[in-house]
Amino acid sequence: MGRVIVITSGKGGTGKTTTVAAVSSCLAALGHKTLAVDCDAGLRNLDVSLGMSEFAVTDVSDVTEGRLCVQDAAREHPQIPKLFFISAPARRSPSELDADAMAAMFGEARESFEFVIADSPAGLGVGFTRAAAGADGAVVVSLGDKASVRGAERTVETLRGMGISDSRLLINRFDRQAARRLGVTADDVIDLAGARLIGIVRENAAVAMAAVAETPLVLYARGGAARDFLDAARRLRGEDLPI
Repeated sequence: MGRVIVITSGKGGTGKTTTVAAVSSCLAALGHKTLAVDCDAGLRNLDVSLGMSEFAVTDVSDVTEGRLCVQDAAREHPQIPKLFFISAPARRSPSELDADAMAAMFGEARESFEFVIADSPAGLGVGFTRAAAGADGAVVVSLGDKASVRGAERTVETLRGMGISDSRLLINRFDRQAARRLGVTADDVIDLAGARLIGIVRENAAVAMAAVAETPLVLYARGGAARDFLDAARRLRGEDLPI
């Protein structure tokens, strides 16, 4: 039985979709059959980060509305074996996705995949609740600024209220020199967000360059942020790695 992990944030612009693409790619590269699901209805961008725009021919609504099963809706990545993808619907609003049907979809996916990584819309609205429906755990993505950390704190609290107590924090685009100038440490972010740390991803130009090239980061680079995301994926699967 697989695990459903929702990747979320209380604030936009934290790199949530990049995290979904990177972590799901790394889990597949580590040998785990992994499904990345874009739940950001209307705005879908996960296909671009995964380099799978031409494969976005089926979407979540095909499953939730009974036209396809999860296995038939999922498309396998052409370069990363064991990585599969289901797009978000382009012409649906989040409120049009039924919560019970979303939970049923994740339950079905859990039977066929070792990891199901769901990309949630930013914020704590209806799209967030649909993406988190039936999740076993969450990774909350935050930058080091006060607004992002406050959003992460609120997200962790909301997840707990939904019965999702296994929330982990990923600090993204961390610039040690900038943080030092601002008097901010990673420990400060962890304490304020109120969640266990799963990884710190360094600021790295390769992330933006991979996105422009529409290539998963794991195929574009080896060190820097690519290594940080790989370490986060290894911790997500249960490895005890120092940060």
